[in-house]
Amino acid sequence: MYQEFFSLKMKPFSISPDPDFLYLSGRHKEAIAHLQHGLRGHAGFVLLTGEVGTGKTTICRSLVENMSSDTDIAFILNPALNEIELLTTICDSFNIQYEKNNLSSLFAELSAWMLENHQNNRHAVVLIDEAQHLSFAALEQLRLLTEVESNHQKTLQVILIGQTELQAKLKQDIFLL
Repeated sequence: MYQEFFSLKMKPFSISPDPDFLYLSGRHKEAIAHLQHGLRGHAGFVLLTGEVGTGKTTICRSLVENMSSDTDIAFILNPALNEIELLTTICDSFNIQYEKNNLSSLFAELSAWMLENHQNNRHAVVLIDEAQHLSFAALEQLRLLTEVESNHQKTLQVILIGQTELQAKLKQDIFLL
């Protein structure tokens, strides 16, 4: 109805997050600037949280579309995974071959790839949307992955995007030890 009446090229009001229709309010500009600053500074973790429907996923997709060509991205949309599933998903996203489906083997393969990737002047980013669903064990694996460093900087950056419950989860005592 709207498309025909207004002679629109595309159907309006889609519920899927399309970065082509991202309206950059002041808060959205601030969120993108925060994410870009974290990436430029090679921070191990970058966090973006907000209420449901505020455009976090659309911002993620816009960020991914605008990443430089020397960046390898693992974009995880369903993080309700255990540690092995998470590392397997990351390896699959980066096209890393692995033989064993156990935690230490996956971690070793991923670490070796990250160091080689860094030596080839490439950046690796794991972007996780709906990160409030990550288990504590999966979050710990991500933390350990960010400890794999070169002499000068991190070899992996992790961007966690989630609802406000993610902030509360990260503040729990289990992470403050």
